Amino acid sequence: MDIAHKDSTSLLRRLNPGDALFALALIGGALFALRQYGGFMDIYDKAILLLTVPALAAVGVVWKPFRLFLAASAGLAVCSLSLYGGDLARAEQAFFLKYLISSQTAIMWMSALFFIATGAYLLGLAARSDFAEATGTALTWCAVTMGTTGLFVRWYESYLIGADVGHIPISNLYEVFVLFSLITGLLYLYYEGVYATRRMGAFVLTVISAAVAFLLWYTFSREAHEIQPLIPALQSYWMKVHVPANFIGYGAFALAAMIGVADLLVRHNILVSRLPAARVLEDVMYKAIAIGFAFFTIATILGALWAAEAWGTYWQWDPKETWAFIVWLNYATWLHIRLTKGLRGALLSWWAVIGLLVTAFAFVGVNMFLSGLHSYGSL
Repeated sequence: MDIAHKDSTSLLRRLNPGDALFALALIGGALFALRQYGGFMDIYDKAILLLTVPALAAVGVVWKPFRLFLAASAGLAVCSLSLYGGDLARAEQAFFLKYLISSQTAIMWMSALFFIATGAYLLGLAARSDFAEATGTALTWCAVTMGTTGLFVRWYESYLIGADVGHIPISNLYEVFVLFSLITGLLYLYYEGVYATRRMGAFVLTVISAAVAFLLWYTFSREAHEIQPLIPALQSYWMKVHVPANFIGYGAFALAAMIGVADLLVRHNILVSRLPAARVLEDVMYKAIAIGFAFFTIATILGALWAAEAWGTYWQWDPKETWAFIVWLNYATWLHIRLTKGLRGALLSWWAVIGLLVTAFAFVGVNMFLSGLHSYGSL
């Protein structure tokens, strides 16, 4: 029996009735969405929705806690939609919408929960408290649930404003900072479960809290939470696949960088007894960068196809495109050296940390300091 056959047999044995129920629930949800909102979807939207079902089902099979998270997020979103009853004004009238599950209040809850979770993880690391770290994990799950609920509801709210305004909420810096926080949080929770250690949370949640702090500043200084119509350049089905793939890459790179910080502390005999072994941290960092690179590569290809449709050329060396290529080249080299040259140790950790600075400039810095075809995402 070859390895591939063994792996497939092992996967089949892991399936249970809960997996089948989860898949059926996803199918039912997709059919409900098609029936309820199919009039607002084109053929590409429907194709993306249907392809999402097996993808989420696969994640639910591999990572069981994901199923409860998705069910809770969807359930809260459905409650919010029913409270709206097709009237956006109810956001200020219904108690639970005003204080809990309208898009903005849910995202504010996400922000607060991420901050508190970061504090819990830091306390757990400093005091060697398993209870504090377990609290951090629970709060992180609550934060990603509220943030996901907020994005689902924001999508619905945009259509309440007007059919010509409605769009998936990944079109501006406010929305993608929420998306970045959620993806990074979920990636961390996955690795926390796989490696059965919560000692990495203090580092990863710190970068999420930094993103949330920026999100709050951006919200209150620019009223960025207000839903605006899509500009023509973003009115494309490509956005629905390009942006999420891009931010899985960004989230994975951010996680890898913070694990790199932890790895450097261990290698310099700082907090050695409180952190996982260097080999564990190095393994998480490698896997995060590998996943991030794969999705960032897919996002870059999708972006090129989008550019060809919108501007008639696949690549123009626009500042955003140039820095995306720099990010891609940076992590391609990191993986090449690790896989072909066998390089290990502190150099890779420093490289991952510096790589986050490069990625951050590509993500935000280009929008702040440079102009080009992607200037619609400027601050």
